[in-house]
Amino acid sequence: MSHQDKEQGQRETKRLYFEDAYQKEFEATVVDKFRFDGKPAVVLDQTCFYPESGGQPSDRGFLGEAAVVQVLEDGERIVHLLEKDIDADKVRGSIDWPRRFDHMQQHSGQHILSQSFFELLRGETLSFHLGEAISTLEIGIRAISDSDVSRVEERANEVVFEDREIKTYFIPEEKVSSIPLRRPPKKEGLIRVVEVSGFDYSACGGTHCRRTGEIGLTKVIKWEKIRGNLRFEFLCGRRAIEDYAWKNRALVEMAARFSANEKNIPAAMEKTVSELKQARKKMRQLQEKLAGYEAEEIIKKSKERIITAAWTDKTPEEGKLLALNIIKAGEFAVLYGIEGEERNHLVFASSETLPLDMRELLPLVFSHVQGKGGGSSSLVEIVIDKDKDLKELLKLAFESINQKLKY
Repeated sequence: MSHQDKEQGQRETKRLYFEDAYQKEFEATVVDKFRFDGKPAVVLDQTCFYPESGGQPSDRGFLGEAAVVQVLEDGERIVHLLEKDIDADKVRGSIDWPRRFDHMQQHSGQHILSQSFFELLRGETLSFHLGEAISTLEIGIRAISDSDVSRVEERANEVVFEDREIKTYFIPEEKVSSIPLRRPPKKEGLIRVVEVSGFDYSACGGTHCRRTGEIGLTKVIKWEKIRGNLRFEFLCGRRAIEDYAWKNRALVEMAARFSANEKNIPAAMEKTVSELKQARKKMRQLQEKLAGYEAEEIIKKSKERIITAAWTDKTPEEGKLLALNIIKAGEFAVLYGIEGEERNHLVFASSETLPLDMRELLPLVFSHVQGKGGGSSSLVEIVIDKDKDLKELLKLAFESINQKLKY
């Protein structure tokens, strides 16, 4: 960083969001300008912009007409990365309020969820990440039941709907023991406390709602194991409402398709899946019978030990099944090409009594076309790009196999 005025450039930035997280606009003096990661950057004497910290992303918005794309901490200074340079010594800033309020809902909701996990399950919060669409909490427990997740959710929403006050204040380090913090503070010196009245006390520098009622619906949507603990995905406020809206639309549409009540969809799906498995099993049996009959007809008409064909009306699985039926019925080598919608397929098979290793055809094919594949000495499957003529590749394979069978 190159500084215009070293002494002035190290001035501490006044953090207006500590005084009022709801302040959307402000005026400030530029105290330093430089470039950071190839972008124009400025430090102001004061700012409403929250810097990326504590699992919470930075605010965005504008300084004058320049978009603020990222905000970072540099000691006690706050660095604003801009889309373009600004020339003025004084600027008017405005934060992206919908983004800020969304972050306030998620972060305040996280505090309440974390305390709910601790209160009910003694699960300590190990990490928190506020994402663009979904936020996550890593909790120090090894397993959890659906009923326990419901209990945690119910407790969190109970606190939200009670519309408790959320207060923020600073205390000196020596008085930290007088506050029942959920976790010891990571920083030293003056400690900022976020208190959910009568419920949670946390050392935190983030932006928060004034009351729990502003957080809105809080919902855990998924969880998974991580490092011997559990990581929970959750949504609060508008995010939870939007998630509910699309899931409800999907549920209503599924109910219509299954001709069932929304609550009966799981049972209807289970029945449909079971019927589909049975239908697939019967279809497989029919395909095997059909492949057997088709193999008999092909063998009757064939005058050579090498059978080739390029199919446009078969799936790769059907081509493979037919090839296997042929090589089981006699001493044949089968070279099939199957045209697909996106990729083409090659199926090379031979009876085990023939002196052939079909894997030797792999380098021959790959020397002419991009693809991937593999298999055994008696069966090889290859997936290739559609830009190569299947008949040309089958001809090359035929010539190679025919040469080997002559000796």
